[in-house]
Amino acid sequence: MTATNARADRRAWMGLLVLLLPSLVLSMDMGVLFFAVPFISADLRPSGTQQLWIMDSYSLLLAGLLIPMGALGDRIGRRRLLLCGAAGFAAASLLAAYSGGAVQLIAARALLGVTGATLMPSTLALIRNMFQDPKQRQRAIAAWTAAITGGATLGPVAGGLMLEHFRWSSAFLLSVPVMALLLLTGPSLLPEYRAPRRGDFDLLGAGLSTASLLPLVYGVKTLAVEGWSPLPALLLVAGIALGGLFIHRQRTTAHPLVDLGLFRIEAFSGAVTVNTVAMFAMMGFSLFTSQYLQLVKGMDPLTASLWALAPSLGVGVAVGACSALSGRVRLAHLVTGGFLVGGAGFALMTRVEPHSPLALVLTAAGVLCAGTVGTTTLTADLALSAAPAEQAGAAAAASETATELGSSLGIAVLGAAGAAVYRSRLDSALPAHLPGGAARAAHETLGSAVTVAAQLPGRAGDELLTAARSAFTDGMHLAALVGLVLMAGAALGAGRLLRHLPDAAAKPAGTPATDALSEKLTIP
Repeated sequence: MTATNARADRRAWMGLLVLLLPSLVLSMDMGVLFFAVPFISADLRPSGTQQLWIMDSYSLLLAGLLIPMGALGDRIGRRRLLLCGAAGFAAASLLAAYSGGAVQLIAARALLGVTGATLMPSTLALIRNMFQDPKQRQRAIAAWTAAITGGATLGPVAGGLMLEHFRWSSAFLLSVPVMALLLLTGPSLLPEYRAPRRGDFDLLGAGLSTASLLPLVYGVKTLAVEGWSPLPALLLVAGIALGGLFIHRQRTTAHPLVDLGLFRIEAFSGAVTVNTVAMFAMMGFSLFTSQYLQLVKGMDPLTASLWALAPSLGVGVAVGACSALSGRVRLAHLVTGGFLVGGAGFALMTRVEPHSPLALVLTAAGVLCAGTVGTTTLTADLALSAAPAEQAGAAAAASETATELGSSLGIAVLGAAGAAVYRSRLDSALPAHLPGGAARAAHETLGSAVTVAAQLPGRAGDELLTAARSAFTDGMHLAALVGLVLMAGAALGAGRLLRHLPDAAAKPAGTPATDALSEKLTIP
């Protein structure tokens, strides 16, 4: 039996458990601050701008550094980068937990983003090395996907529960024992791997990658949340321009961070496209479901986050079903089916009204998430399998970067569509006797309308609340229709993008099918 098709032993599966823990914590860290912000504000008294950077510095640097860190791991060793990142993440968590001021907390959050960018591509690339058997690797990546998805769901819940009993700093301390466990067990359970032909690290390319993604992601998020304004629009344009320079650099340099030949491999480019579309849909609509539970159904944040765990049951079923069917059903059919299931979830969302039973919105969210997460489980494995082993870190980073951009664009596009309908519907439904200042505030967001309604006497507040909630669900319906059309188009597109891949992707790495794919690359 050759090394290319050897089945993983018990040590590899134990190593997988070690890799899942930082993946879980990393995704949890994105949402763990949701409930901590009011406590941080009361304690550290940050300005409005400082509070924004406390929330955003982590995700911006994480997205901006994924590609450079993935390429760095291919060169210096993926386990080495993972362990260095784990030590840095634990230190940054302690720095954040014991911050004495807003500036220190912003710096700690930025350091968390830098070190976090070393963890995700390293964990996924190591899975590629540890699990050579295609069926085992698919199960391992399904577990990794479940950890990432579960962490994103559990983050707000864990943060809320911690803050019920402890100071806000406790939200940051959750990751410290996990990283300590990784540092203790990683050297014995995880193999080291680095590219045999490393080349020089492209510092200019790394700078261009970060300099393009930071303003791009920030511009998209700011426009989505705050609406049109010149500065984020200018940053968005600057990010696109710098992105063009980054691509030119990767085409012309002798040792690129990401070999763009990867995207000429149908398996890789198709998988990245599917992942991006799926995350666009799922993350773009998650904003509506969370607001619906809190602002339409009137739940407090912790209760809403606990109810939001219900759709994860559908995700678990979908991931298990996709893993079980992957060897029996053509990949293109599975991915197409996943998008159709996601479309059914969007269709159910168009039936949700302010007074709909809670079961309807939870079922719709569960079906939507099951379809989209099911597809990403399959295509994450496909993207890694298509890339040569020596470029697994860069390939994982490129795929994760596309996912981050898809998430940001989904929030921006679907959020903007829903906000436009909300404002239009509310303008025609506002009570005539509502004061001008209250009307302007309610016009901005549903959250503002709920706040204004609570300050109005009797019937006026009830009328405003009813009109605002109805306008919000109308906006949610339009966003759901956009998502439904997107899912239908993605189902058709996935059938075409992936139609030639199942037979090749199903074979173990190193067979003629995958060798033929890899020959399309120019390895630096």
